[in-house]
Amino acid sequence: MQKLLPTLAGLVLAISLQAQKINDASTIDKLKEQARAAVAANPKGVQEMVDQIFSYGELGFQEIETSRYLTDFLTKHGFTVEKGVAGIPTAWMARWGSGSPVIALGSDIDCIPKASQKPGEAFKDPIVEGAPGHGEGHNSGQSVIIFAAIAVKELMEKNHIPGTLVIWPGVAEELVGSKAWYIRDGYFKNVDACIFTHVGHDWNCNYGDPGMNGLVSVKFSFDGDAAHAAGAPWRGKSALDAVELMDVGWNFKREHLKPTQRSHYVITDGGDQPNVVPSKASVWYYFRERNYDDISSMYAAGINIAKGAALMTDTKVSWQIQGTAWPGHFNKAMALAMYANIKKVGYPQWTDADQQLALAVQKLVEAPKTDQEGKPIHGLPTHLDTLKGSVPFSWGGGSDDIADISWNVPTIDLYYPANIPGTKGHHWADAIAMATPIAHKGSLYGAEVTAMTLIDLFTNPRVLADAKDYFNNVQTKEVKYKPFITKDDPPAINLNKEIMERYREQMRKYYYDPSKYKTYLEQLGITYPTLTPPAK
Repeated sequence: MQKLLPTLAGLVLAISLQAQKINDASTIDKLKEQARAAVAANPKGVQEMVDQIFSYGELGFQEIETSRYLTDFLTKHGFTVEKGVAGIPTAWMARWGSGSPVIALGSDIDCIPKASQKPGEAFKDPIVEGAPGHGEGHNSGQSVIIFAAIAVKELMEKNHIPGTLVIWPGVAEELVGSKAWYIRDGYFKNVDACIFTHVGHDWNCNYGDPGMNGLVSVKFSFDGDAAHAAGAPWRGKSALDAVELMDVGWNFKREHLKPTQRSHYVITDGGDQPNVVPSKASVWYYFRERNYDDISSMYAAGINIAKGAALMTDTKVSWQIQGTAWPGHFNKAMALAMYANIKKVGYPQWTDADQQLALAVQKLVEAPKTDQEGKPIHGLPTHLDTLKGSVPFSWGGGSDDIADISWNVPTIDLYYPANIPGTKGHHWADAIAMATPIAHKGSLYGAEVTAMTLIDLFTNPRVLADAKDYFNNVQTKEVKYKPFITKDDPPAINLNKEIMERYREQMRKYYYDPSKYKTYLEQLGITYPTLTPPAK
C-alpha cells in the first residue's frame, strides 16, 4: 500500500499537469490550428457528403437514405448511434467520448417540395420534374459538423482531452417537427452546450434575439356526412364548407392581430369529387408570433374559429399539432468565441466561375439590390460583417425549431457561406449552388470554424462557464421555456410519405455515386457554370 500511494499521487500530478498544459492559451491556439488544418485537409470528404445528401432530396420525416448514409458513416468513424429517437424513425443520436463537457452538434437534413433542380445551371432544369429538392441547402450542414467532430475527436484521443461529442440531425425542420420532441423526451438533459449549423450566404453567429418568430403548426380536420351533391345536397354535411368558413373567419381575424404575426394555411384535403358532398376535409395552419403568449393566443383563436365553423356546418372538428418552434435566442459567450474563429478563417477564395454563377442566379431570381440590412447584393460576399446582439425590434419572420433547444441548452447558430445571396428561400433556385464548388468550399470553411469552436469548449473552461452564466442569468432570467406540446402529442411522422413514395424510385437513378464520379456535377454531365439554357 505504501508503494501504491506514491504511484497514485504521481498519476494525479501528471493528469493535473496535463490539464494545465491543455488549458494554456498558447496550447489551445495550437490545438485550434491543428483542428482547422485537419478539416482543411479533407475537402474531398466534405464534397462527397454535400453531394450525396443533395442527390437524395428527401422531405421531412422521410429522410431514410440520408439517415442511413450518415449513421453508417458515423459508425465507421467510432460513434455509437441510437436510432429512432423521440419516436421518429429517421432521427438518431451519435455519441463518442466520455465525461464532461458534453457538446452537441446539430444540422438539418430535410428538403423542400417541388424544388428538384440540377446544380450549377442558372435556369430552371429539374432533375425529376415535380420532385422535392434541396432548395434550402440542408444537404450541406451535416458535413460541417461531422468533419469538424472527426478532426476534434482525433485531437482529443491524441491529447487525452475528456469530453463527449453528440451529433444529431434536424429531422423535418421545414415542418418544425422534431426538436421540441427531442427536448420533451430528454435527449438534451445532460448536454452542456450545442453548436448548430445552417447554410447561409455569408458568415453569421449573432447572439441574443435574432428577430425570429415562433410558431405552432396545427392540422384541423372536419368530419361531416356525404350525400349526392345534386340529388340530395340537403342531406349532406360538408366538411369542405367548414374548412372554407374557418379560412374566411381566420382572414377576418387577421385585422385584429399584431403586425408581427405571420399566419398561413393550405387545404390538405378538400374532398374527393364535386358530385359528392365532402364528408372529410382538412386545413393545415402555421400560427407565428414573436413570443410564447402571443403564439398561444393565436392558437387558441384558431381553435375557436374552427369550432365556430363546425357549428355553422353541423360537422365535427378535431386538431393535432404537427410541429412547433419557440422564437430563437442564442448564446453570447459562444458567439464571441465562434466569431473570433470566423475572423481567423475568413471567406473562401471564390473563383471567377463561382462569381459568374452567383451573378447569373441573382439576375434569374430578380434579386434586390440590397438585403434587409441595406448590404449590397452583388455576387458572393468577401467582407465579414460585425458580430451583433439582439435586434431592438422585429416585424417578425421565419422560424426554426433549433430555438426549442436554445431555450434549454446554451446554443449558438452558425450560418456559413455556402449559398448565393438574394435568392427567395424555399425555392428551386436556392438549390442551384448547393452541389457546386460554392457549397463545397463554404461547407469546408464552416467545418473549420466549428472545429475551432469545439476546441474552445473542450479546453477553455472560461468559455463554457461564461456560456452557462449568460444562459442562466441573462437569457432565462425572466423568460422560461414552456413547451407547446404535451406527452400525448406524437411526432407527425407520416407527413410527406405519399410524396416521397411517388418520386423516390424516379430519383433513385440519380443518386450520387462517388466511386464512379468525382463530383455530382460530373455525374450529371454539367459544365460549371452553365449560365444559359441550351438552344432549342
